[in-house]
Amino acid sequence: MRHKYWILLIAVLALAVILVGCTSQPDTEVQEQATEAAEPEEEAPPPEEPAEEPAGEVDRSRTVIFDIDGGRVADPELWNQFVPGSRRDHGYHQAMAEPLFILNYETGEIEPWLGESMTSNDTLDVWTLTLRDGVKWSDGEVFNADDVVFTVNMLLDNAPELVDSAAVETWVEGVEKIDDLTVQFNLTKPNPRFQLDFWSVRIWGGISIVPEHIWTDQDPLTFTNYDPEKGWPVFTGPYTLESVSETEFVYARDDDWWGAVAGFKPLPQPEKLVWVWYGPEETRAAAMADNQLDSLMDITLGALLALQQRNPNVVAHFNEPPYAWVPDPCSRTFEVNHTVEPWNDKDMRWALNFAIDREEIVAIAYEGSTFASRHFFPAYPPLDHYVDLLEEAGLYEEHPLLEHNPDRAKEIIESKGYTMNDSTGYYEKDGEELAIDIATHEAFIEKQRIAQVIVEQLQRIGINASNRNEAGATWSDNFQFGNFEARVGWQTCGSVNEPWASMDTFNTNWLKPVGERVQDNQNAWRWSGEAADSYSAIVDEIGSLPLGDPRIDELFVEAMGYWMAELPVIPITQAKKIIPFNTTYWTGWPTAENNYMHPPTWWQSTHMIIHNLQPAQ
Repeated sequence: MRHKYWILLIAVLALAVILVGCTSQPDTEVQEQATEAAEPEEEAPPPEEPAEEPAGEVDRSRTVIFDIDGGRVADPELWNQFVPGSRRDHGYHQAMAEPLFILNYETGEIEPWLGESMTSNDTLDVWTLTLRDGVKWSDGEVFNADDVVFTVNMLLDNAPELVDSAAVETWVEGVEKIDDLTVQFNLTKPNPRFQLDFWSVRIWGGISIVPEHIWTDQDPLTFTNYDPEKGWPVFTGPYTLESVSETEFVYARDDDWWGAVAGFKPLPQPEKLVWVWYGPEETRAAAMADNQLDSLMDITLGALLALQQRNPNVVAHFNEPPYAWVPDPCSRTFEVNHTVEPWNDKDMRWALNFAIDREEIVAIAYEGSTFASRHFFPAYPPLDHYVDLLEEAGLYEEHPLLEHNPDRAKEIIESKGYTMNDSTGYYEKDGEELAIDIATHEAFIEKQRIAQVIVEQLQRIGINASNRNEAGATWSDNFQFGNFEARVGWQTCGSVNEPWASMDTFNTNWLKPVGERVQDNQNAWRWSGEAADSYSAIVDEIGSLPLGDPRIDELFVEAMGYWMAELPVIPITQAKKIIPFNTTYWTGWPTAENNYMHPPTWWQSTHMIIHNLQPAQ
């Protein structure tokens, strides 16, 4: 069984070489072969049909085409980011919904966008936002403090049903307009991270302000924000929506964009933007090989190298190994539902941990292009400081998180009353086989590969593990409602320069019963109990301290002692992302050599990237 994945790796690499020589729409037989190679035979969804060539005949010298990160969009007419299950990675928050501020990973600075500044009082419980003058909505209405106050009050009035509303309700006591360009936030308690966490695109995206004049009479729980005859959706960005489908979204440049009129930034060079979903990795790689994609998501190393053989204009973040962007802020984790036996037992979670060989996952799932995680934090220098404190305190000796020890895993399992059935090779107790069902998102190859290797490793020690892919919306809903057993995920992300945000994802303050949706994926694993409560109390204390307060070090180590003993999720790998860009028609993409901005084009910070693109000829 172990050699199965080495064979799979060779097959996938060979397949990628073949496919990049094909057109962007390979025949059905090839698609079926690719799907069979990449996914388990049982319970796998049928192969997706590739999208039509984007926007028919397009002038590529005026059009930039992006890959949709999360796969097919089930409801392309839903443009309300506050409805649970809504999507934003298909151009919604990259082309239209502009943020107040953007955290630039390359400079470490919070760069102003719709906002000019945001400052706190000495006690960190009152924050004052100053808006940029001259901003207008795409329908010509003025963007001002009324819109900000309306949006925040809408979230407060509809908490916790709306996305982001529970977090806003936790921190915001009230919001008030000082003048047309000034808003004051009165917090429930001190929060030194208020600007960073809520308004600065710290990771992926943030709360987008909506126009009061359109939303004021709408029910935010049901409003789709989509009506082409009325020009909806209305945002402040330099592009407006032209057409939608489940696999393609087209945006046209607004030549009256406020930013150019007010002198904030020139009009971006691309006249059209297209986000398109072509299907499996090999189909998307073939599309870029044929210059039908300019930005590609979630690609493996073998596929990148094959793609560059076909199209030498394709570049990655680095032009040599490991090619990938420095770790994505969301490290990859193996996650179990704490309400499902026997994984509600911390000892059984440790058995899973001892069964997992992270180095093998790196070698097979990533082809050596990343490294194992020693924590759920991304391996960023400010956060490495805190993880080093755990090493110094001896917590990794007390709780050997990184140890691959199959014998120890078996010992734990047998101590719980399980016995090996020699005829099946799996453990049993009370007539029931020890099994685990691992769900993965149908669009994310990286996580599927991790799951496939973990399945193999757990089977080796006597756990009948299986893996199945789910449609993206189903996979997310199952997680939030507690309808899953195990998954490969990344919902521990949040911290990039301080520890609190990621630590708070495990806070028991967020706990919901199975069947009730958790807010913003917080503690969707439903970790609870005395240790979880002790951990959460310390996290709350950390959250009230100023950034860099020396007391955080000691509190962090204390909290992680509870966490490591319980192991609510299992850290697996750092998520180095290979993000190819095609320079045939467009240059100015962010790379290590041109590092003005971090490169994820599925984030809201893509606004910065689009403004830096230039025609190649």
